[in-house]
Amino acid sequence: MTKRTVLISGGGRGIGAATGRAMMQAGWNVSLGMREPALPAWASEGPGAVQACAYEATDPGAAERWVAEARARFGGIDAVVANAGIMIRKDVIAAEDDELARLMEVHVAAPRRLAKAAWDDLAACGRGRVIIVSSLSGKRVKSAISSLYSVSKFAATGLAHALRHTGFDKGIRATAVCPGFVATDMGLPLTTRSAEELTDPADIGRAIRFLIELPNTSSVAEFAVNWTLEESF
Repeated sequence: MTKRTVLISGGGRGIGAATGRAMMQAGWNVSLGMREPALPAWASEGPGAVQACAYEATDPGAAERWVAEARARFGGIDAVVANAGIMIRKDVIAAEDDELARLMEVHVAAPRRLAKAAWDDLAACGRGRVIIVSSLSGKRVKSAISSLYSVSKFAATGLAHALRHTGFDKGIRATAVCPGFVATDMGLPLTTRSAEELTDPADIGRAIRFLIELPNTSSVAEFAVNWTLEESF
C-alpha cells in the first residue's frame, strides 16, 4: 500500500510536532512546515518518512512552495493540518488594527492558502483531509483579554466549515479541532496551572490522527477537547 502524506504547519513544536510524530508512527509520510526547518529527533523512528520545509504563514507564496516541495518528495498530498498560530493578549478595544490583521493572517488567511495549494491533490486521492487547529476560544469568548484572539479563532472555525462544504463532494473532509489550554510553549504562559494539569499535546496529536483516518462516511465538523470542566465543553 502506498504511504499517504500529511502536511503540518507549525510543525516544530507543540501540537504540530506531536501530530507529526503520531502520524509518522502510524506509517504516514510527514512534511513539517517550519520557520526554521530542521528534522526533529524522532524523525528516524519510522515507519513513515519525515521532511522539514521552510514555511512562514504570513508569506503569501509560502504555501505553494511548500506543497511543491512535498509533492516532489512524496508524490501526492492526502491531508493538511493547519496548526501554525500566534497569541496576542488584548481586548478588542485596546488592540490596534495591525494586531487584528496579524491574527487573521495567521489563523485564517494562511490556512486557506495552504488548503487551496493542496486542494487538487486532496481531491485526487478521493479522501483528502483538512484539519484546522482552532481553539475553544473559537467557540466561546471566555475573557476580555482573550477576545481579540477569539475573534480570529471564531473565523478559523468558520473556515473549517467552509472547507467542509466546498470539498465534500470531492471526498474532502474538514474538521475544526478546538482545544482548551494545552501544555505547550504557547499555552503554558497563559495560565497558572501546571503542565501536568493541562491537555498533553500528544493527546491532541492522537486525536488528529484519529480524525484524519476516519472514512468518508464519518465526517466530524468540530472536535472540542478541554483539560477542565466547563458548562459546554
